[in-house]
Amino acid sequence: MKKQWIIAVTLVAGLALAGCGAKKSSAKPLKNITVVLDYVPNTNHTGMYVAQAKNYYKQAGLKVKFIEPGDNSTSVGLVAAGKGQFGVSYQEDVTYAHAKATPIPVKAIATLVQHNTSSFVTRADSGITSPKQFENHIYAGWQSPSEAAVLKAVMTQAGGDFKKLKIVGANGSGPEGLGKKGQDIEWYFDGWDGIKAKQLGVKLNTMPLRKLDKRLDYYTPVLITSNREIKQDPKTVRAFVKATKQGYQYAIAHPTASAKILKRADKTDSLKFLTASQQYLSKHYTDTPSNWGAMTSKVWNNYTGFMKEYGLIKQAIPAKDMYTNEFLK
Repeated sequence: MKKQWIIAVTLVAGLALAGCGAKKSSAKPLKNITVVLDYVPNTNHTGMYVAQAKNYYKQAGLKVKFIEPGDNSTSVGLVAAGKGQFGVSYQEDVTYAHAKATPIPVKAIATLVQHNTSSFVTRADSGITSPKQFENHIYAGWQSPSEAAVLKAVMTQAGGDFKKLKIVGANGSGPEGLGKKGQDIEWYFDGWDGIKAKQLGVKLNTMPLRKLDKRLDYYTPVLITSNREIKQDPKTVRAFVKATKQGYQYAIAHPTASAKILKRADKTDSLKFLTASQQYLSKHYTDTPSNWGAMTSKVWNNYTGFMKEYGLIKQAIPAKDMYTNEFLK
């Protein structure tokens, strides 16, 4: 009797295991997705790393891989070429992409940060508190045409002479080098460079771009995809955006925990720094968490008008060609 009972139990267990195996094998496989970052992992990207760590992407049927663009390449170019389904870029670069003789077919599908959180900065003891005072000083930056256009605009509006400003390449010394060796003025992202300066004890005069010219309150950074992806696989685009939104909403509500998640990807910066940066950006991702990622034509048109006025593009680009909110709904 005991032997028959053991055989029966063994058969039932075997059938149960077989059933489990059949169920597991019928599970739908995750779709592989590549996201091309604009730079190394940082607090602009936290919501995506949260979505990965919290399995929001997995629940959406996605397996997400993050890559950096590398030298001499951009997320716009790589996404357009099919090297990644999604990318992190800027309103400026998306506009440039559409202004080319042969437009690059990419589109912004969410803004990661609602307002421009960057500023021109000087040392607090420099006495330089207005763009008018940039005259006869040295600006250290990336030496891009759009950078020069922004400097010219804010100096002119403040009554300064842009021709009296010297522009050089930044030497990478960071906040500690500001005000030294001909680096009087720099362009900082408040939630990153500004936090570093504070932790180093470097006191700053800060001139937020969005307050110097309302047209400079543009979207930076933004999440992009290709027009091809939107047309051929809108379901995946919607799933990715929805899960990403969940990640950013979590980061907004839980900055300290989110900084710890980002630290797994950021092997360079300290947790102390990332936590301070995250506490700043979690308040600035959006004015309304439920509406995270949404963009307006007014902001796109304002900056396009600025770029056209200063000769960065030859003609204005319709906002509808450059962004959509449809996948946030």
